[in-house]
Amino acid sequence: RANGDGGGDHARALSAFLTGCQPRKTDGTDIRAGISVDQLAASRVGHHTRLGSLEIGAEAGSMAGNCDSGYSCVYSSTMSWKSATQPLPKEVDPRLVFDRIFGNSNDSKRKERDTARRSILDHVMEDWRSLSGNLPPSDRRKLDEYLTSVREAEIRTRRADAWLDTPLPAISPADRARTNRDVAATMAGDYFRTVYDLIVLAFQTDTTRITTLKLNNDHSALRFPNLPSVQQKGNGIDYMIHHLLSHSDGEDWLKVNQFFLEQIAYLARKLDAIQEGPRTLLDNSMVMLCSSMMAGARHDNDQLPVIVLGGAGGRLKAGRALDYTGKPDRQLCRLFISMMDKMNMRPGAFGDAKKPLEEV
Repeated sequence: RANGDGGGDHARALSAFLTGCQPRKTDGTDIRAGISVDQLAASRVGHHTRLGSLEIGAEAGSMAGNCDSGYSCVYSSTMSWKSATQPLPKEVDPRLVFDRIFGNSNDSKRKERDTARRSILDHVMEDWRSLSGNLPPSDRRKLDEYLTSVREAEIRTRRADAWLDTPLPAISPADRARTNRDVAATMAGDYFRTVYDLIVLAFQTDTTRITTLKLNNDHSALRFPNLPSVQQKGNGIDYMIHHLLSHSDGEDWLKVNQFFLEQIAYLARKLDAIQEGPRTLLDNSMVMLCSSMMAGARHDNDQLPVIVLGGAGGRLKAGRALDYTGKPDRQLCRLFISMMDKMNMRPGAFGDAKKPLEEV
């Protein structure tokens, strides 16, 4: 909702989607939202894995400037927030996602780079100590925000040190050929299946337990030339960008949505094919698919369609349709609290919600 902030539905919807927080309306550097549920979960369980979390998306988007009625571009292109002032950019290149998961076990200079990185961070901290006492409050605040990023880099370096002598996960030649390749988001079918294959491998190898995938940005310019158009026979659905197509409610818009659902079904089948003890990887996971708006033409997010797949290790009952239309206290963040409860996190409150959904 606008809550007095005027236009900017797309930026508001995405930045509030996983945070449950109204973002500060600004196109400057003073951005503020809230920690997102994936990053809260990563802060609790991320130390068990090589990567605390993975943030992936089909479109990079800008991290600065005005993109939506006075809202910074970062709001309409970023779904994950490490803190209220620290958005996490997503990786759009499947090859780079592959490198993050599997690295390069033959990289003989890896330790040298990590040592050099630690040395640089040490110098930055020394400079901060000498400067901080001589700055006015406004500059000190900006410096503190910068230092937050530096501390995060320091933590990541320590994490890398801790895993340095742990062998990188093995990957079969067939999986490597299928996932370590250059594929553009315009080839949407190949792109998303490659990305979903990488997510499955990241979970299967326990490289990370937390992943977000932004299928397309709000105000998306994504096109779908590989999908045959119903409305323009003989052409692909690339005559209009995704954002404008979402306002049309035509047969091609329906076909794009069907395409996205087919991809999540592909992910579910892949997870379900991997055995983990008496259960499958899907049984031991939770996968949520949702849109930040119900209908693009109306900019309607009073109700959102949500799909949750998986079994959460036997704690989540599947095969149900739960309708909360017209019910009180139906915040999406109540679902997030329920999901975190099933990970033994029990946050009590999150975003704009103070209790879980009892039925989930």
